Amino acid sequence: MSRLKDRGAKGGQIKARKSSVETDDSDLKPPVFSFEFLQAGWCIQDCQQEERSKMLDKLRRLSRLSWRDIRQQDRHLLGTETIARGSIRAAIPPFVTDDVRLLAFRAFDRVAMVGYRSERIFHVLWIDRAFTLYDHG
Repeated sequence: MSRLKDRGAKGGQIKARKSSVETDDSDLKPPVFSFEFLQAGWCIQDCQQEERSKMLDKLRRLSRLSWRDIRQQDRHLLGTETIARGSIRAAIPPFVTDDVRLLAFRAFDRVAMVGYRSERIFHVLWIDRAFTLYDHG
């Protein structure tokens, strides 16, 4: 049994197929929010029902923007701000290495969600309802 690897039906060479795999440019996509690593004492379960509702609305609005768009927004509205590791007053989980940049979103009102970005995913670590996690200045 003969296998023709390099020839098409008419005897011509088969050209290599071009991959249609899309390159992942997470900056052009909206964020995905993960609460997997939310720290005890800084949790969504500590929020009141109205606060949860406001936070969900903010997540809905953020999910309509790309990461690039979010970077262009005001930090107190739909944008983010970088939070220095040294200003965090809670224990930073050991899996958050020194090279990880901490970001804050306004969850609602002045309440911040602080965590880190990994490609499209924003991992929320803390919800700072009492404004004690860092200086909100």
